[in-house]
Amino acid sequence: MKIIHVIYSMELGGAEVLVAQLCRMQRANGHDVSVFAYSKLGSVGEGLRDEGFEIYVPGEAPPARTMLRYYRQFAALRPDVVHCHNSAATLQGALSARLAGVRCVISTRHSLVAPPYDVAGEVKYNLIARSCDVITGICEITCENLRGGPLAQKEKIVRVYNGSSAIERVDLAPLGDEFVKRGLTLVFVGRLAAVKDLGTLLRAVALASVKVPELQAWIVGDGPVRKDLEALATALGVADRVRFWGQRMDTDRFFSAADVFAMSSVSEGLPMSLLQAMSLGIPAVLTDVGGMAEVLGLSKSGLLTPVGDSVAMSEAIVRLAEGQALRAEFARRAVETYRAEFTLERMDAAYMAIYRGEYELPV
Repeated sequence: MKIIHVIYSMELGGAEVLVAQLCRMQRANGHDVSVFAYSKLGSVGEGLRDEGFEIYVPGEAPPARTMLRYYRQFAALRPDVVHCHNSAATLQGALSARLAGVRCVISTRHSLVAPPYDVAGEVKYNLIARSCDVITGICEITCENLRGGPLAQKEKIVRVYNGSSAIERVDLAPLGDEFVKRGLTLVFVGRLAAVKDLGTLLRAVALASVKVPELQAWIVGDGPVRKDLEALATALGVADRVRFWGQRMDTDRFFSAADVFAMSSVSEGLPMSLLQAMSLGIPAVLTDVGGMAEVLGLSKSGLLTPVGDSVAMSEAIVRLAEGQALRAEFARRAVETYRAEFTLERMDAAYMAIYRGEYELPV
C-alpha cells in the first residue's frame, strides 16, 4: 500500500516519535510510506529524511490554501491510505484526502481530549472527521472523551493503544562518570511543560530524600518551564540530586539507568516514554490521570498518586526504594503487559486492519 501520514510537525514529541516508528515498520513490511508535516521538518523528521523517507513540508498558510495544497498532492500521489494524527492534521488533510479519492482516511487523537471541551474546536474537528472512515483514540479514556464530544460520530471511534519499540538495555560502564548512579534513580523523559507539573515531582524528591539519602532524579527533555524547574530544585535544596539533561536522542541510556520511571502530569494521554520504560521492566510512580492510570490498571506495575500531591508521591517513592521485592514484581508485570498490549507490532497490526477495511467497528 501507499501510505501517507499527516501531522502538524515532526519536532520531538510522543505523536511524532510514534509516527516515525510506524513509518519504519510499515516500510520494512513492504509499504510505500511518506509524511506530510505541515509546519516544520523537526529533529524527528530530519532523522526520517536521512533514512530515505519522503517528508513533505508545505509550510504555514491559511486553512483553505493548505487544504488545496494537500488535495493536489493527494490527487497526484494517489495514496491508498491517508492517516491524520491529531486534530490540526485532520482539519488540514482529511477532507482533502476524501475529495482526492483516497480509499481509506483515518484520524488518530493522541491526547486525552478531556472535558471541558474546546467546543468550537471539537465541532470543527467532528465535522471534518466525517470524511474519515475510522477515528482512533490511543487509550480507552480518550475514546470515551471523544464519544462525548459535540457532534461526535460514536460509531466510528475505536481504541488502538499506542505501541512502542522495545528499549534495548545499554551497558552504562563504558559511558564514563557522566552516567554513574549513586543510589535509587528516578527518570522522567518528556517535554518540560506546565502540564507535566514537574514541580510536584521535585517536591516529592525533596521529601523522599530524607528517608532515601542517595535518591537522585534525572530529568530528560527540554521545554518552556526548564529554568523555573531548575530554580525550584535549587530553592528546595535538591539541585545536587536532580539533574536536567536537556533534549536527548539517546534516551535508551537513561531508561537503562532508571530504577523507577516517574511522571507527575496533571493531564496525560498514553505517553510513549511510559511504554518504553515498561519494555525494560521499570516500575512507575505516576499521577492518577488519563491513559497512565489505565495502563497501571492493566499492568499493576507501579503506584498511582493524586494529581499535585507531592507528599503522596514522596511516600510512593520511599515505598519503592525500600521494597526491592515489590520493584521486582512490578518489573515482571511491566514487561509482561508491554508484550501483551503495547508493542509496536501489535499497534501496527491494528492500523493495518483498519487500512484494509478489516477492522470491526462497534455496533
